[in-house]
Amino acid sequence: MSMDQPNFSAAQQKTDEEIARLVQSGDIEIFRELVARYEAKLKRYGKKFLSGDQAAVEDAVQETFLKSYVNIKSYDSSRRFSSWIYRIAHNEFINVLKKKEKGALLFFDPDVIFPHPIAKEKTDKDAEDRLTSQMVGKCMDRLPFKYREVLVLFYQEEQSYEEIAEILRIPVSTVGVRLKRGREAAKQICQEFNLF
Repeated sequence: MSMDQPNFSAAQQKTDEEIARLVQSGDIEIFRELVARYEAKLKRYGKKFLSGDQAAVEDAVQETFLKSYVNIKSYDSSRRFSSWIYRIAHNEFINVLKKKEKGALLFFDPDVIFPHPIAKEKTDKDAEDRLTSQMVGKCMDRLPFKYREVLVLFYQEEQSYEEIAEILRIPVSTVGVRLKRGREAAKQICQEFNLF
């Protein structure tokens, strides 16, 4: 390895925040490691918002990386990098949606929303949670957007309440309320449309 080539194996052992600090101090080549870590995640996230429109997802993710690179100096490395880049991606996906026809419905593939099998239920609560997750997945396309985005971030992207609050710029308590109402709305929609 030549001296001017970045040491990517060393970069792989660094946290996102450490890498971002290196980029902020001028090591622009190491930004590739952040792209490698987040590209697949952001594309998966984008598919939920853009109804699987692959071209729109690709463009929005590229724009996300471009904006995050250009604005890396404004990133506060004492905060989680994942929340920061998801916020930029979220804004890009919203911009794409705004450009689409007004009032167009978003349709989600319910089998993709919850791809990770939930552990075999051991109690009645586990069974109820599993049933709720399946209902939410089946009825996702009929939920109001503010509930859809929180459910996707929580269940699919496995973001914590705090991370979701940071991404969406809403209070943590609002995240909890939207998750609860989103699950309840999904149950009601599934019952009304006999989808489950």
